[in-house]
Amino acid sequence: MNYINRRQFIQYSSLAISTSILTSCATPDNSNSTAKNNKNLDKVTYGTNWYAQGEHGGFYQAIATGIYEDYGLDVTIKMGNAQVNGTQLLVGGVIDFYMGVSIEAINSVEAGIPTITVAAIFQKDPQVLIAHPGVGNDSLEQLKGKPILVSPLSEKGYWSFLRAKFGYTDDQRRPYNFSVAPFLLDKNSIQQGYLTSEPFTIEQKGGFKPVVMLLADAGYKPYATTIATTTKMVEENPDLVQRFVDASIKGWYSYLENPEPANQLIKKDNPEMTDELLAYSLEKMKEYGIITSGDAATKGIGAMTDERWKSFFDAVVEAGIVKPDTNYKEGYTLQFVNQEAGNIINN
Repeated sequence: MNYINRRQFIQYSSLAISTSILTSCATPDNSNSTAKNNKNLDKVTYGTNWYAQGEHGGFYQAIATGIYEDYGLDVTIKMGNAQVNGTQLLVGGVIDFYMGVSIEAINSVEAGIPTITVAAIFQKDPQVLIAHPGVGNDSLEQLKGKPILVSPLSEKGYWSFLRAKFGYTDDQRRPYNFSVAPFLLDKNSIQQGYLTSEPFTIEQKGGFKPVVMLLADAGYKPYATTIATTTKMVEENPDLVQRFVDASIKGWYSYLENPEPANQLIKKDNPEMTDELLAYSLEKMKEYGIITSGDAATKGIGAMTDERWKSFFDAVVEAGIVKPDTNYKEGYTLQFVNQEAGNIINN
């Protein structure tokens, strides 16, 4: 199975697209998979939300160290990009699991799309806004009324939150082309980014530390880097779902301890990735508790709770992102998570 996607960049329209078209849109076969092609292993494809990077480390670690094999899985990771909708590929049967975020799950419920989130690796979404230092753009409150470079799909997520909480307006939006070059050329510019990526690039190329504002710390709190699949998969093959979730979580514990095995595979899939950026990404994930804070602090990596989902749903309803009568509980299940960390690590 093949896959491509990126951090919520293509909307859920045109889901009636045929499987043949979905397959033709898939990425070339430049992905990693478990080393052994053992007939006794269940083949699984996991689609990520961007090119291989440290933010995907635990999944690559589970391949590199043989964890997936230990759980009876032959896993292929397919890198995403900004061109294709992973939800379409999932419901089209092109991939088995994909890397999502809470708002996608709720939007899918609202649209009648049969997908479901089964685990959440990131307790905090690394989404940030970035500004230059020393120009009066040091807080989200100070950005009201100022031009900001953002992606189109920010409208279905954090932009509506910023509009509701801080009074941002749509005329502030400017197109973001996933390059820091325009930002570096204009000291008054502001752009979106990932805590674990763009600030590093800006510091390296611009020679200064940018102002970084983590939206999760301002109240925008979706789960991110989730494991999503179809409701059919959960109903018909829960054992495979459980094994993939458990092995992936174990991979993340391993990556946090010693990332080198995964990093080698990440650089193989994405030759532009550097050791320096990989180290920076891991450092920031640890510093900000991206993986191990929140529910994961007591329930282990991958954890989710009904309370957290309700809180996020209430926030996006208030922001006008989704309808208040949406049955958001259909978008997730706690069936496969919230185990004690030691239970997974020792298995």
